[in-house]
Amino acid sequence: MAILNGTHLTDVKPAVDAAVESLNSSLRELNRQIWSNPELAYHEYKAHDTICDFLEKQGFTVTRHAYGLETAFEATTGSGGRLVNFNAEYDALPGIGHACGHNLIATSSITAFLALSFAIKKFGIPGRTQLLGTPAEENGGGKAQLIEAGAYKDVDISLMGHACVHELFPGVVSDGIAGTYMNARKKLFCEFTGVSAHAGGNPWDGVNALDALVASYNNVSVLRQQIKPDERIHCAFLDTPKVANIIPHYTKAIWQARSPTLKGLNQLVARVRNCIEAASLATGCEVNIVEDELYKDVRLNETLCERYQSHMQAYGRNVLKDHEKVMTASSDIGNVSYVTPTLHTMFAIPASKGAYLHHSSFAEAAGKDEAHEEAIAVGKSLALTGWDMLTDNEKFEAAHNQWRASVQE
Repeated sequence: MAILNGTHLTDVKPAVDAAVESLNSSLRELNRQIWSNPELAYHEYKAHDTICDFLEKQGFTVTRHAYGLETAFEATTGSGGRLVNFNAEYDALPGIGHACGHNLIATSSITAFLALSFAIKKFGIPGRTQLLGTPAEENGGGKAQLIEAGAYKDVDISLMGHACVHELFPGVVSDGIAGTYMNARKKLFCEFTGVSAHAGGNPWDGVNALDALVASYNNVSVLRQQIKPDERIHCAFLDTPKVANIIPHYTKAIWQARSPTLKGLNQLVARVRNCIEAASLATGCEVNIVEDELYKDVRLNETLCERYQSHMQAYGRNVLKDHEKVMTASSDIGNVSYVTPTLHTMFAIPASKGAYLHHSSFAEAAGKDEAHEEAIAVGKSLALTGWDMLTDNEKFEAAHNQWRASVQE
């Protein structure tokens, strides 16, 4: 265990526990307000204001609407030394609210920020901590936008936790997994432009944009037979004809491609583009393809996973250090993991049988007191992991060496 200025980690944990316990009722109310008012990507105005008001009430200086994003915020404490970042997500899903438990992500990261800030001040160590409000994780890639705006440029370590069920993978039951691989993902918007004509009178004068759209879908459907089992391709038609007697001149669709690695994703996206462009060639339509919202795969960090696992064990939670299976989900925290050593842990909450992420039953579970208590334990463990990174040079260097090796793979 790390020792700095005569301070032992065994002294830090009870101090952190006491500090968090004194704020637990306020944190529960904060959690409840976010959960009760679900908001979609880049429209998390209530969550933004609620969290900022709470932090300012605790005496922190908060930058609202940070880094050019209306619903992002930043709070920092400490001076000198390394900078540990915590990420608070709070966007919800259309129609099913906080079915991904982002109210719990926000709660755990806020708890971690409060706890580590308290420890830095109480024990007089050099070091800084940053809480970033990161909007639009579900859609929009808020963290990618924040990276481009410079929000992570001085961050030495990035930490956060994400709620899940106890059986995250079939047959694997635990209180969570410290490190989980997640797919890289990219969106492709495609527009087909043809020539309108009367479908009964002179169809030969038309160039059918619907045919191009359908052909592109069929091409990708054939491609699915030739992709790897852990790769995914999804599609939604955004603009299609509303009448049947006109050769349509315009259609639009959105595609998502997923692969376990960034390299694999780039290869898959190239193949999807070929399918779309082939439909354009076959029908004579022009096509415009715009690639957007790259979510990179998550680079695991063994040191951060080990430290977090150890701290959660001290709180009575049986957490696996990692798991070799890749989650088919994607997150913009993957982009952060290419910038700095990152922990994106999954923590289990009590939920009804059959509940899973992005299901209405998980939204219900995420609002309960039992889920809040798990988020609090995670927040304290994240804070203690941050303490390790501020005070233990050996572990800090190990984390950075592992990160440098992982991003070069």
